[in-house]
Amino acid sequence: MQGPISSVSKITSPGQVIVIGVIAIVLVLIATALVLFMNLPDANAFNARVEQIFIENDALTGEGDIRLLEILAQSGTAFSDTLASYRFIIFVLMIFASALLIATLVFVVFLVTLSRRMSQIEKTGIQISSLILSREERLVQINDMEFKLTAAALETLSVLAEARLDDDILSGLEIEAMITGKPEVECDEASGATRIKRLRDHLGNQMMSELLIKNIARKGYMLAVEPGAIKME
Repeated sequence: MQGPISSVSKITSPGQVIVIGVIAIVLVLIATALVLFMNLPDANAFNARVEQIFIENDALTGEGDIRLLEILAQSGTAFSDTLASYRFIIFVLMIFASALLIATLVFVVFLVTLSRRMSQIEKTGIQISSLILSREERLVQINDMEFKLTAAALETLSVLAEARLDDDILSGLEIEAMITGKPEVECDEASGATRIKRLRDHLGNQMMSELLIKNIARKGYMLAVEPGAIKME
């Protein structure tokens, strides 16, 4: 009996995308430069044509004809110099275009990578290894970051932390009742939601606070922290 076949899809890393993109850009620009330079006229084409005209016409031996030849030769030299400068300008523009395309590629890859990381954070939540609450100092330490909270914000976070230890989800109504000590019938949902908003404002970083304090639809609020990482002093 044939065993199950598992296939692992290899995801191209951002570094590989940049390398492949740079190689592709360089190859395209080299091909473009070759086609462009091959189709540019020869710098000495004008002088060669003038010389051919005078060789094929033996009658052009007068002083005026010779003077005309000199003028045409000078024009051909000016044309050659101008064409040479054009070649240099085109070469510089090709280098500049290469640098812009490579920078654009790196910037796009960086944005895509950042977007993927943000999506991953939104799906998995913020990774918190420790959350320490100090009631005396009114401080909360999240990983290696410390936040000074007001008494009301600290009380709200304490209620959420205790609920997380019991694996409970609290509604705004329950949060308000637990903090004020009033019966739930005398509290309202909006007051609890206001406490959550003020706590998030005190934590400062909007993305972190939104991911730390999750809003479960039709259920309430909970901390996105493992119970074992919570310590209350």
